[in-house]
Amino acid sequence: MTHGWEDIRADVLRRIRSREWPPGGLIPGEETLAAEFGVARATVNRALTALAEAGVIERKKRAGTRVAELPVRRARLEIPVIRLDVLGRGLAYDFKLLADRMGPAPVPVTARLGLPEATPMRYLETLHLAGGRPFVHEARWLNPAALQGATPDFATISANEWLVTEVSLVSGDIAFTAEDASPREAEVLGVAPGAALLIAERTTHGTLGPITWVKLAHAPGHRVSMTF
Repeated sequence: MTHGWEDIRADVLRRIRSREWPPGGLIPGEETLAAEFGVARATVNRALTALAEAGVIERKKRAGTRVAELPVRRARLEIPVIRLDVLGRGLAYDFKLLADRMGPAPVPVTARLGLPEATPMRYLETLHLAGGRPFVHEARWLNPAALQGATPDFATISANEWLVTEVSLVSGDIAFTAEDASPREAEVLGVAPGAALLIAERTTHGTLGPITWVKLAHAPGHRVSMTF
């Protein structure tokens, strides 16, 4: 089996969560981990660098790598709350929960999150509105374990807002692409099939493991701005 840096990051997190490597404890060096996973040392370095930037581990020259005593969140990019984005534009906000069900997640989703194939996850489909018009179509697969026993009503608070405010983020990745609207996206957003849309696809991980995979399809004319 070929391991990518995301797989190694997920496995290191699993060992830390299980206390195989307790807070303050040393973890194996890059060379040892590279041999274990059968990858180049650079691949291990990328995984450990991501965890260090997230505050999960501490790396010091000649002192090795240790599990952080008090892991902290060090997000370099804040995940926006769509409601606040809309209100910041001077428009009224609303949302509609279009789907909420449990089922086996698709292979591309479980692979991105480092979960076994067909893992049962919660599928949520949400349409965010700005000024009464479609703004963002959100298709999300949520790991139930990320809820930590909570039972939020995603018909009254969007999954986007609840997760941003209630679940601590350790690491994640996001990609922006321009894609033709799928039949479902065209129907929900009220655009012609094949219309060009700005797509954001994001995965996030927390202290308890994978949190969510989400695809956001923005209505034509959407503008994204980021502050670093």
